[in-house]
Amino acid sequence: MRELDQKQTIDLLNSIFECELAGVVRYTHYSLMVTGSYRIPMVDFFKEQASESLLHAQKVGEILTGLEGRPSRKVSSVEDTDKYSVKDFLAQSLAHEAKALGLYKKLFETVSNANSFLEDFARHMINEEETHNLELKQMLCDLNE
Repeated sequence: MRELDQKQTIDLLNSIFECELAGVVRYTHYSLMVTGSYRIPMVDFFKEQASESLLHAQKVGEILTGLEGRPSRKVSSVEDTDKYSVKDFLAQSLAHEAKALGLYKKLFETVSNANSFLEDFARHMINEEETHNLELKQMLCDLNE
């Protein structure tokens, strides 16, 4: 086992925390803005995603305080592209989930062989984010035809 780089780990966790909070904002906004024939199932989908992002942020925040860090009060940027179709929302969601996946992968690299709890946490979150990426790609399939 190597020594955990506490500062780098806390910095990465704060980046993840900010990204997950941006997911709460993003998905809540989408749930309110979605229109058309997909509205009813997509509203529930986006609300679910917002709740999951909040849960992820809370988990990360608990780990941060456990490492004697302070959770950030910032939220990652949520750009407004002026594109409001279901396809646009799903494509933007895919980009957001890919960013989160990259952050969790960086966390995994940082904590590997240094802290087994954080390594397991990062691995679990990578699996969740990869699942989200696959789901979003599947949802986009029929919209790209």
